[in-house]
Amino acid sequence: MSAGQVYQLKIQMKGSKPPIWRRIQVPGQVSLAELHPIILAAMGWYGGHLYAFWVGGTQYGSPDPELGMADAQRLTLTAAARTGARLSYDYDFGDDWEHHISVEKILPPEPGVVYPRCVTGRRACPPEDCGGMYGFYKLLQAAADPQHPEHERAQEILPPDYDPAISISTGPIAGWPTQANTWCYSTRPDATDDQPAQTRQA
Repeated sequence: MSAGQVYQLKIQMKGSKPPIWRRIQVPGQVSLAELHPIILAAMGWYGGHLYAFWVGGTQYGSPDPELGMADAQRLTLTAAARTGARLSYDYDFGDDWEHHISVEKILPPEPGVVYPRCVTGRRACPPEDCGGMYGFYKLLQAAADPQHPEHERAQEILPPDYDPAISISTGPIAGWPTQANTWCYSTRPDATDDQPAQTRQA
């Protein structure tokens, strides 16, 4: 994707402890509708659920007058950031995964760099349809305890070899959204919140 100004965003899941987050660089010209699958891929969501961006008190997504939802295709990232309003992204209105979006920097594009790209990140995305953040942590608790009455069910729900502390691959965000979960994970849990492990590029 060609880039004018490039926005460096930190995306962090609300209620995640330790924090689940990604740092991505995205051309400011993308619409919020185009930013949606980029976030899906960077975080590790498969997609298939409704979404909404909040720009201050206005909600953007698939336009729906009854829900008061404005059209996410009609607002660019640059325009949303210029409002100075709080930015957030909600995915799956049932599980209600809320992501806080911070604009950290506005940069000139680097020659030869493919955007959008993931710069760094920490910890694995929760599995889809697990009951939100509360359900996710209950699931991890059950999976870690062979004596827990929900242990077998938790192992069935979690992906094989799921590691919540896994590190995140860096590089161009490719294959979004359908390859999201296969793109963004590497195998080293030794990163800190602001100093990630050196990870492979998929």
